[in-house]
Formats: sequence, C-alpha cells, structure tokens
Amino acid sequence: MTDHPLHYAAASGVFSLSWLLIVLPLAGAAVLLLGGRRTDRVGHIVGTIAAASSFVLGVVLFAALLGRDGDDRALSQHLFSWIPVNGFQVDAGLLVDQLSIVFVLLITGVGTLIHIYSIGYMAHDPARRKFFAHMNLFLASMLLLVLGNNFLSLYAGWELVGLSSYLLIKFWEDRPAAATAANKAFYMNRVGDVGLALAIMFMFATVGSTGFADVFGAAAGGVIGYGTVTAIALLLLLGACGKSGQFPLQAWLPDAMEGPTPISALIHAATMVTAGVYLIVRAAPIFNETQAARTVVVIIGAITILLGCVIGCAYDDIKKVLAYSTVSQIGYMFLAVGLGPAGYALGIMHLLAHGFFKAGLFLGAGSVIHAMDDDQDMRRYGGLWRYMPITWVTFGLGYLAIIGFPGLSGFFTKDRIIETAFDKGGTSGYLLGAIALLGAGITAFYMTRLFLMTFHGKARWSSEDPEGSQGQPVRHPHESSASMTGPMIVLAIGSTFAGGLFVLGHSLQDWLEPVAGEGVEGVHTFSPLVLTLLTLVVTIGGFAAAYLRYQLRPVESVAPADSEVTLVTVAARHDLFANTFNETVAMRPGQYLTRFLVWLDLVGVDGLVRGGAAGIGGLSGRMRRLQTGFVRSYALSMLGGAVLVVGALLLVRAG
Repeated sequence: MTDHPLHYAAASGVFSLSWLLIVLPLAGAAVLLLGGRRTDRVGHIVGTIAAASSFVLGVVLFAALLGRDGDDRALSQHLFSWIPVNGFQVDAGLLVDQLSIVFVLLITGVGTLIHIYSIGYMAHDPARRKFFAHMNLFLASMLLLVLGNNFLSLYAGWELVGLSSYLLIKFWEDRPAAATAANKAFYMNRVGDVGLALAIMFMFATVGSTGFADVFGAAAGGVIGYGTVTAIALLLLLGACGKSGQFPLQAWLPDAMEGPTPISALIHAATMVTAGVYLIVRAAPIFNETQAARTVVVIIGAITILLGCVIGCAYDDIKKVLAYSTVSQIGYMFLAVGLGPAGYALGIMHLLAHGFFKAGLFLGAGSVIHAMDDDQDMRRYGGLWRYMPITWVTFGLGYLAIIGFPGLSGFFTKDRIIETAFDKGGTSGYLLGAIALLGAGITAFYMTRLFLMTFHGKARWSSEDPEGSQGQPVRHPHESSASMTGPMIVLAIGSTFAGGLFVLGHSLQDWLEPVAGEGVEGVHTFSPLVLTLLTLVVTIGGFAAAYLRYQLRPVESVAPADSEVTLVTVAARHDLFANTFNETVAMRPGQYLTRFLVWLDLVGVDGLVRGGAAGIGGLSGRMRRLQTGFVRSYALSMLGGAVLVVGALLLVRAG
C-alpha cells in the first residue's frame, strides 16, 4: 500500500487569482456569443487576447509555484459552496499544483498559438466570430477540468469539454459528414462519461466525499476495499478511454477531422484527448492500490498503439493519418501510466512533447490543405517543398520528432517509455516492450509515407506534368500567411527541444513527484544504450521501407481498389472494422431493444389500455339498451328480481 500524503495549502497572494484562468476565456466566449454581429470585426482579436491573457497568468502562477518548497506547492482555493444538502456539501474550488499547472501551460500556450493560426486560416469564413467563441469556451472547459479540486468539479469540466468539442466538430454544420461526426463523438463520449459518473458515485458511497484529499487519503489508507478501489479505477479508465479515444472507444476520434483543421490540432494535440491521461495520473493514489486495474490500462494502451499504427498506414487523407497517429501516441501514454509510479511522469512527458509536435503537424497539414484548395488526399500532393518551404521545414521537424529522431523530443520521451516497458520484467514486460518497439517502427513507416507523399516526389497536381496530374484540377500552391506560419515555427522549436528539457536531469519527473509519486526504476532488462540502438534500427527500418515504396517508386494519384490490395490493407481502410464491431455489439442490439420496447408499449401496454377501454365501452353500450324509458319495462325488471330473491330464499330454507 502506497502512502500519498496531500498538502493543500490555502491559496493566497497571486494564487488567489487562479480563477481568472477560467474566467478570461469564458468571458471571451460570452462577449462573442452575446455580442452578436457587433463583434464580427473584432471577434478573432477578442478570442485571441482572452486565450493569451490566460496563458500569461498561467506563466505567472508557474513562476510563483517554482518559488515554493516541495510539497507546499499544492494550493487549494475555495470559491463557493456548490451543493449543500442535509449535511453533505461540495465546495467549488481550484487546485494549483505541479500537475495542474503543467496542463494549464500546455492548454493555454498551445491554445493561444492555435488561436493566432486561426486568424489567417478562418479569415474568409463568415462565422469566424462564432468559431473563436467556441474555441474560448473549449479552453475554459479544459481549464476547469484540470484545475478542479474535487471529482465533481472535474466532472463539470469533463462534460463541458464534451459539449464544446461537439460544437467545434460540427462547426461546418451544413456538411452532413460534420454533423454525423459530432453526434458520433458526443454519443461515444457519453459511454465513457457514464463510467466516470459511476466512479464518483462509488467514491461518495464509500468515503462520503468527492474531494481529492479525502478520496486519495482513503485509498492510500486502506479505507476502501480492494474490490471497490478496483471497480472505481476501472470506471475511471472507462471515462479516460472515451475522452482519449482509446480502444474500444477510439472510433469517434478520426471522424472528428470533419471540423476545421485548427480544431483538429486543439482536440488531438494538447487538450481533449489528453484529459484521459490527466485523469489517470490525477487518480494515481487509486491506481496504485490495484494492480488489476493498472494491468487493464497497459493492455488497452498496447492494443491502441498497434491499432492506431496499422490503420494509419492505409489512409490517404492527411488529417486522418494524423488522427490515427494521435490514437497511437495516446496509447503510448496509457502504456506508460499503466506501469504505475515508474511511468506516471513518463506519460506526462510524452504528453507534453506530443502537444508540441502533433499541434505543429496538424497546423502544417492545415497549411497544405489551405494551399491545395481544401483537398486532403495526399495522393494528389507531391513536390510541395519547393512552394511551401516554411511549412516543409516546420512539418519536417514535427515528423522527425514523432518518429524519434535522435535529439528531438520524441526520441527522449518515447524511448523512455519503451525502456520502462521492458524493465517491467517477465513475459509481460518483454511483450509490452516489443509492442512499443514495433509501434515505433510502424510509426516511422506511416509518417515517412505521409511526409514523402506530401512534400516530395513528382507533383501529382501540376499542369506542367499532365501525365503525373492524371486529370487532377490545376492548383497553385503557395506558402501560408505569417499568422499561420508563426505558430508553426514556435511549435517546431518546441518539437525540437522540449523532450530534452523534460527528461534530462529528471527535471519534469522531480517536478511531478509530489503528485505522481517518486519514480521507481526497475532492473534494466537491456542496457539503455543497447535499447536505444535497437529502437533506432527499428525506426530506420520503417523509414527505409517507406522510402523505397513512396520515393523510389511512383505514387498513383488514385488509391488502388480493395480487390488490388491485401486483406490487411482492406481491414485497415475500414478502421479494422471498429465501427462494425461497435454497431454489432452496441448499436444494433440497442436498436433491436428499442424496437421491441416500442412494440411492447404499443401492442402490450397501449393495447391493454385500449382493449380495456373498448371492452368497457362495448359492455356499456349493450347495458344501455336495457334503459328503455318505459315504466312497464322497469316494473317487469323489479318483478323478475323479486322472484329471483324469493326463489333463492326458498331454496336456502328447503336445504
């Protein structure tokens, strides 16, 4: 059993302003939504200033937190009594500690860059004001999620994130695909949300509180039984799988690409999909007490790594390839945090590095799509590096970071996760390490495929090469505006240097220790140097395979038909039949159950009511005929009744 002492000092001084972190973007959303058309011209400015102001305050709070000693860095701010009912009280409050401030900087920092990028990307959209309002609402929701000091506050932010992401995914609601994708995301997230809600109910039933300090203290102190703590952890995991797009609730995530590209960057890089990882690390004292739940976490992470990698190899839509890349990279984070104290900090390290390089990749993809007249098919790209040099360089750095090129962020964070998986030891350690290593090789393959098909090779769109273009529309690609390339450059710098800053000297691990616990290093299964070289060999193998196939051989501008490719490719093109599985296991039975209940209601319940009413009505109609209105008829009835009564009395007496 792991002790997890909590030291929540009362917030004072600059920390008493932490509520402004949420209020600033929330106020921006309110001004833009309630101001109407009067704010159309300044909507993008108001939204960006609101996000940037929250980031500046986050930096100030981070600097102030650095000046405090060790465990005294966790500060809780009481805002108001939220639910006071018959002695039960939930206080709305905020918690500023090592974990929450890291997420605050990520959410507001990357969020601000995406706001700036969107100024250029959405310049000609008539609903740009509404777009920035919904983005501000999304930031406020995510900040409430990570800053809440109890599970109910966290749940409120959790649900608001679901709502705001729904609004953003369906932003182009005149497109049926966007509306369908938003509904799918909303419904699948509800499945996970039910798990989180049930976990909170278990906490209250067992501990009598939903506060972090009370629940974590009870878990670490053995107040909660093993069965109950395992159930709570598994229900929390269900919620995390829904928000983070992990198996088996990953099918909504690629479809969310129907929203504008900045939304894809916001949801898939730094914010929504990382909420599940945050939840598990925040609830570390609960997961520390149940090996069974941690085992399920690593299994889900390992499955999701391979699932995302395999499907990412088969798609030609640039945004969907990046979406499945996100699914896979979040799988690495789940694998790390599922390893317990040895991996909590590693999961957060990879999460932060991923926030830089994946946001940069999505914004780079948006720059390409913008230049190619909204065409997202990589088979109709090629040779773009000549026309978009800044996008090529910034995207290239993000690409090198995600495949683990030495010295870049992914090299430091992903390699540490692979090493820790092997260090788990035993058969499970070898299996998990091998899966993580294989995922690194496949990642190098499909990301190299994406990079080469987009920026290198023969142009498959140019009028200068009619045979190469194969009848595709003539386009004139060009570099994006400064408002778009500026954030891409900043993110590229982060993709290059962030990993080293997080890992070298255990800086981030030491910073997170009061929340995630002291990292436990296992006995090395392989020498770290040997494992690094092995990872590089696998990565180079993935790169070489993609180079031979997509650089040295011509790329067709039209994808081969299903009959011309392998069964694995066909399955990958259909998301490994994840949608079919969900429809078969959940949707179809639900439809059949609904139809049966409707039939039972119409034929059974309503039929019984209508039948009873009809029977009584018919009987009444027939009995009404006895009421003729003639005195002689009534007299005859009375005589008949009297005869029957007298006859009955005589029979009784005779007996």
